[in-house]
Amino acid sequence: MKNSVRIGCGAGFSGDRLEPAIVLVEKGRLDYLVLECLAERTIALAQKRKANDPTKGYDPLLERRVEKLLPLLKQNSVKLITNMGAANPMSAAEKIIGLANKMQIDLTVAAVLGDDVFHLITGNEISTETNSRLADSGELISANAYLGADAILPALEAGADIIITGRVADPSLFVAPLVHEFGWDMNNANIIAKATIVGHLMECAGQITGGYFADPVDKPVRDMENLGHPVAEVFSDGTSLITKVEGTGGVINLATVKEQLLYEVTNPKEYITPDVVTDFTTVFLKANGKDCVHVSGGNGVKQPGTLKVSVGYKAGFMGEGEISYAGHHAYERAQLAGKTISRRIKNLFTGFRIDFIGGNNTGEVRLRVAGRTPLQKTAEQIGEEVEALYTNGPAGGGGVRKYVTEVIGIVSTLIDRNLVKSSIELEKT
Repeated sequence: MKNSVRIGCGAGFSGDRLEPAIVLVEKGRLDYLVLECLAERTIALAQKRKANDPTKGYDPLLERRVEKLLPLLKQNSVKLITNMGAANPMSAAEKIIGLANKMQIDLTVAAVLGDDVFHLITGNEISTETNSRLADSGELISANAYLGADAILPALEAGADIIITGRVADPSLFVAPLVHEFGWDMNNANIIAKATIVGHLMECAGQITGGYFADPVDKPVRDMENLGHPVAEVFSDGTSLITKVEGTGGVINLATVKEQLLYEVTNPKEYITPDVVTDFTTVFLKANGKDCVHVSGGNGVKQPGTLKVSVGYKAGFMGEGEISYAGHHAYERAQLAGKTISRRIKNLFTGFRIDFIGGNNTGEVRLRVAGRTPLQKTAEQIGEEVEALYTNGPAGGGGVRKYVTEVIGIVSTLIDRNLVKSSIELEKT
């Protein structure tokens, strides 16, 4: 058993930068790299892409990220765990194997399956947000359960170099390798709670190194254009050091770690994941030199009997239109344009708003009109009405842009964890 395990987080969301992960693999002395690229809306959109093409549905940046990382992962003996499989982990695994074959890199990839529970959803389940039936939200298009570390462990035990999942709870991506390396018991709630704390601190990548923390007046952060992503060195007793690669931008201190510890936490005494219910109020943080914080403490109780399910549904269409006004009385003309459109079509929309970008006394104002409706044709009317302002006034409008977007809504429900069966599929070069 190792004395410590080093895990880096190279991405905190689907659109994150590519370079920090490369720096982590090259210079972070890692055992594992985690790329956390999935959110509630992200997976619903991925399900939509998969419906249009059964070979798609994985993260759009998968190929770009993996192509750059593969040689470095092999060279530095770093294993990769990522949820970039999104709605289609199997196709993602096959894509990675294809890239590895082109590069002549020996590789074993494991796809973690079982989070897609759409076949188990009837629509009569109760939404945790609205307290009404899921079916009342609209036409359901996806349902993905949040799997835990136990779904990833078989892939680690099989010796996979890359593990690609769909919907797994974010901290579980970090809990699994720690359980595997240290031989921890998944039924030991206190040690799993400590691992979950590490995972929660790491999951958003650049947030804990000063990215989302930064405020140039009250909370200045240096060299943000070269923001480094975090490394957790975790010890067999569950304590850890949160650091980053020396020479990278950003900062890790008590303030950044505290902000991340409380991020998206509604009840710090009961932070619920598929692996454990953790009490964050028992966590202790201590500065440990430059860009290093020691983390200890943290208690937990057993796994919950249910799993959260993220359910996507068709929520209609969003119509948008923009036009600019400049010069004398620009703001007043933009206001008149907004009032004109509101009077003409506002009553057609379930949600409707007018925004003025730039505001008064700026010399230039951009008017944005947006509305939500169940019908695509109605959504298109916003752009048409904004474009008609060219000649129907007020004077001097220009630079029209118009969009219509199908809206995917998200609600959540709970499902008996015993109904959800995970599995792995191995692919080899």
